[in-house]
Amino acid sequence: MYDVVVIGGGPAGLSAGLYAARAKMNTLILEKDKVGGQIVITHEIANYPGCVTGANDNLASGAELVGRMKEQALSFGAELKKGNVVDVDIHSLIKTVTCKDGTTYEAKSVIVATGANPRPIGCPGEKELAGKGVSYCATCDANFYVDFEVFVIGGGDSAVEEALYLTKFARKVTVVHRRDTLRAAKSIQERAFQNPKISFLWDTVVEEIKGDGLVESIVFRNKKTGEVWEHTADEDDGTFGVFGFVGYIPSTEMFSGQIMSTSSGYFKADETMKALRADNSGECFDGVFVAGDCRAKSLMQVVTAASDGAIAATAAEKYVEEAFAGEEYTRGVA
Repeated sequence: MYDVVVIGGGPAGLSAGLYAARAKMNTLILEKDKVGGQIVITHEIANYPGCVTGANDNLASGAELVGRMKEQALSFGAELKKGNVVDVDIHSLIKTVTCKDGTTYEAKSVIVATGANPRPIGCPGEKELAGKGVSYCATCDANFYVDFEVFVIGGGDSAVEEALYLTKFARKVTVVHRRDTLRAAKSIQERAFQNPKISFLWDTVVEEIKGDGLVESIVFRNKKTGEVWEHTADEDDGTFGVFGFVGYIPSTEMFSGQIMSTSSGYFKADETMKALRADNSGECFDGVFVAGDCRAKSLMQVVTAASDGAIAATAAEKYVEEAFAGEEYTRGVA
């Protein structure tokens, strides 16, 4: 019996685990894949307060930042286990969390911090050539494109930041954006515009990615003029890279029809991160909280994920104290 089970080991989940464990709650963090979520594949963190690594103010990588978060949560007594959660009973007083391997955990409260996954570009050939020229992680795959040409699809912070990172490897980086202006922060845009290796294709979308075993060509369409053209790999290269950064899809399908969500699938919650019931009653679930990139909010960043986790854990602590008043709960004994 745990006081709280945190589903997801990204910044939100680790922050929740830290705050819960520090409050002497018996805390379990479950992560199905790599601890850290999407931030692990980020080359450097420029906008997390105090995120520098040394005297020269070098920026920490996503992996470094997550490593610190993990160790901090564990140092206060949180448990961290690998577990692919496939079902959660959120309607009972004691919640039951079931993993794919059949392992079950009981908890007095649950914090859902399942994050989000990269959204596909959405064109023919993408799925077939994923990992064969199509990628969603510059940090993971940039080394494969030393002195090659690459295309970055998207115009937000992630797209432009990863385009800048790719210039360290590729000879040419082209940012392909469906609009005529970038959505990235102005400071990031300025760096990109000043980089001689980066060029831009405005008002352009990807119609198809072609190749036999590797990406060999890409078909573009200009949204304003309707012009369609095909770019073929340099004869000496034989291939090029296509990196998709067109947004994310929240990992919330497990709770479809139970927790209220937006039309895009992001969880709705109150200011204390309590999950709202999907029945439009306006009521919250007792002992169920959401945090991080799976939650509907105006800014999806590490700093807001960490904030969500801290708020959710604090609210969970208060809930457990009140709901199980008079019982010994600091070690999870009901």
